[in-house]
This record gives sequence, C-alpha cells and structure tokens, in this order.
Amino acid sequence: MAKRLSLTEIDQALAELPGWKLDGKFIVKKYRFQEFLKGVAFVNEIAQLSEEKNHHPFMAIDYKLVTLRLTSWNAGGLTDLDVDLAKKYDEIYGKM
Repeated sequence: MAKRLSLTEIDQALAELPGWKLDGKFIVKKYRFQEFLKGVAFVNEIAQLSEEKNHHPFMAIDYKLVTLRLTSWNAGGLTDLDVDLAKKYDEIYGKM
C-alpha cells in the first residue's frame, strides 16, 4: 500500500502541478477543450492509463470541460501514485 503524503509533501507536489488544487482528500483539475469529442477522447485515454495502473480518478464531462479528482482510498488520502498520475494526465492533455 502506498504511503499517504503529508500536507507539506502535497503542497510541494502541487507547486509542480499547474492547475491542480487540493480539495479535502482529493486533488482536482479542470481541463477545457475546443470540442466536446476532444474532451471525450481525453477521458478515454485517461481511462486506459488508469486501468493499466489500477488507480481510477473521478471523472466528469460537462460539455467541453473535463474535471478529474484523484485520491487513494486505501491510504486515506493522497499518495505518490496520485501525483504521478496527475503529471501523466497533464502530459496527455498537452499532446491533444
């Protein structure tokens, strides 16, 4: 099981994750798209990666806005896995 990050570690991680914000036990980011189907394609890529890592975010599609929320339930908060996946999600968005 992954070790839960301290508030200091979370603050340090968020400093390197533009647009991600702490919301309780979650980190959250909203991604905007020019077209609805680009947002859906993004969610499909996120879903594929998340399935491979066996770590799944909460995802919401609101027309051209996709919101991702990450936490590690088994650790009771945020872990390195959440931070690593947030970075990968940003990389996927950057390629779209």
